[in-house]
Amino acid sequence: MEDAPAAVVDSPAAVDDTAMADAADAQAATEDVKPADESSQPAKESNGTKAAEIKQEEKQEVKLEDLFDGIDSDDDLSLPEDGQEPQQPELADTPGASIELLRAYYQRFFPWRYMFQWLNHSPVPTNDFKHREFSLWLHNDAVMRYQSFPTSDLFRKDVLRLMPRRIEIGPVYTADPRDRKTFRNSAAFQPIAKELCFDIDLTDYDDIRTCCDKANICNKCWKFTTMAIKVLDTALREDFGFNHILWVYSGRRGVHAWVCDRKARTLADQHRKAITAYFEVIAGKQGGKRVNVRRPLHPHLSRSIEILKDHFQEDVLEIQDPWQSSEKAEYLLQQIPDLQLRDALRKKWDSSPGRASTSKWADIDALARTDASGGLDAHSLLDAKQDILLEYTYPRLDIAVSQRLNHLLKSPFVIHPGTGRVCVPIDRNNLDAFDPLDVPTLPRLVREIDEWAETEGASRAMAAVEVSDGAAVGGSSSQDVKPVPDWEKTSLKPYIEHFRSFVATLMRDERETAVKRERDEDGDVQIKTESLDF
Repeated sequence: MEDAPAAVVDSPAAVDDTAMADAADAQAATEDVKPADESSQPAKESNGTKAAEIKQEEKQEVKLEDLFDGIDSDDDLSLPEDGQEPQQPELADTPGASIELLRAYYQRFFPWRYMFQWLNHSPVPTNDFKHREFSLWLHNDAVMRYQSFPTSDLFRKDVLRLMPRRIEIGPVYTADPRDRKTFRNSAAFQPIAKELCFDIDLTDYDDIRTCCDKANICNKCWKFTTMAIKVLDTALREDFGFNHILWVYSGRRGVHAWVCDRKARTLADQHRKAITAYFEVIAGKQGGKRVNVRRPLHPHLSRSIEILKDHFQEDVLEIQDPWQSSEKAEYLLQQIPDLQLRDALRKKWDSSPGRASTSKWADIDALARTDASGGLDAHSLLDAKQDILLEYTYPRLDIAVSQRLNHLLKSPFVIHPGTGRVCVPIDRNNLDAFDPLDVPTLPRLVREIDEWAETEGASRAMAAVEVSDGAAVGGSSSQDVKPVPDWEKTSLKPYIEHFRSFVATLMRDERETAVKRERDEDGDVQIKTESLDF
């Protein structure tokens, strides 16, 4: 979870459909800003002095380092106190990234068309997009909530004007979020739809991962997210019947799931809580038994164990080696139900300091077969081993993200302010090949554009000249050479292509469902008419 920004601000009560209001106009329509913390207010500019700029950049550096995924932005938001356009300092701690780089990204790389289609579920604007809430995180630590846009073009225009360092997506409301303060009755303005979302954060695995901690990640501990995706994706499809699940890298230390089926988007809060409870297996605090499940195991858990057992052996026991220290080994022993077996294992491990976790795990079965275990209950031991496997491999969710319809979540394809990485979609069919450390960054995309211009660009220009010459003697026209979108020239290409394919499938199913619903409704009317005639 992320810390809330210093100042939260609200959008204008009413905005013309053809253009977003300026910041000064918005301030006139909203109440004064009340910073969440007096000490964390953004520094006001003093005639553009260098000292004020340095102070603001130092503040920003701290804030950006603390900005992670999935904040529950439910506070009311408005514009900066001075009512002026927000100043745009450079992004701190983002290698080589500046506001100009960010502007170039939103102008040349961000998939505006596919983002619109994804949220609108149709090529023609609908209320699914027009009544959708967006939240824009500005560079002075203010956040603008309840932003909405009639079209994708206006959305793009306002992002390029404000240049937010983060965009969050909220629910679809019964009315335009910009007009929410015009309703006297709060029931007239309610969230009615939003994708069912899940958030997996590697900091929740700090008690079992040994390679990294806090916001740091590597390819070793990233395997925990791979395990979580496999378990959740399978259950959401097989147990709940969802088909359109978009997995997105958060940009630093986790992943988000967007379940986009219509029946998922319209779930009420109580239904979302019930689904979340279905996946709650890891409970309690570090130091005690954290898995308590009923026997016989639910089919979902039995299936999950089958999915996870190889990961447990390779990615947990061999790579993480979680019980190498005596303290961690003692924690493992406390999960063994048989006292005699526990004492025998402790004696063996004390005599072999530094024994690997793979060996310690094998020792459990080896000693269980000897007289050292006495009257061992084999079923209890098997249950304990299954609980241990689940504790070290089963998904750990930030449940607040999933339970509430009005929760906001970071948009795909934004730039993470701390790492400079793009929040790209993940192909569930190629999970093991995904490398979070090799995700495109803002400076890398610019370099790739330059490299393309020197190679492919030159060759295409030559081809265009040849085609033009051919046209002069009755050959092909130069118009046959189509321009290549900038994102296709970079390492962002496979991620946008995956997203485009996902959106196309979602829109096709939405269209087919709508046609079927209309056909059924027409059929019902026809049947009633015939029965009346009879």
